[in-house]
Amino acid sequence: MFDLYGMPSDFPEYRTTTTVTDPYARVETLEQAIRSDLHDSRLIPYIQLYEFEALILADAGKLAAQFPDCTEGIKAIHDMTVTFSSPELIDDQDGPSKRIAKEIPEYEYRKASAGPIVVAHIGLPTLRSRCTHFGNWIDVLESLA
Repeated sequence: MFDLYGMPSDFPEYRTTTTVTDPYARVETLEQAIRSDLHDSRLIPYIQLYEFEALILADAGKLAAQFPDCTEGIKAIHDMTVTFSSPELIDDQDGPSKRIAKEIPEYEYRKASAGPIVVAHIGLPTLRSRCTHFGNWIDVLESLA
């Protein structure tokens, strides 16, 4: 799993995809490029549009489980997400983590610890339905069983 935001410019095909306007097509091209570059059929790469925190925005209300004193900020985050068809499309100009950090004080929101806990509260059914690229990756992984 890689985040598209902050991806190094020497990532396979990164420079050639910077002009691709469809974000889903861009990450799919990058995923195929890493598969081709590494020549390992066992690799099933996943590139998150635009960063991991997009998954949190699939149900921003679940932030309350970690940050019960930040109800106004959580409401602002939730209200912002309704303007996007998918949290995966909240772009790298003002990415998901920056939007969360704007509403939840940085000393409280620690990406590495809070993010996975909140995503666990959201659950796979919601993540799959709200984040289609992520859902498709999970489908591929489950098909291996």
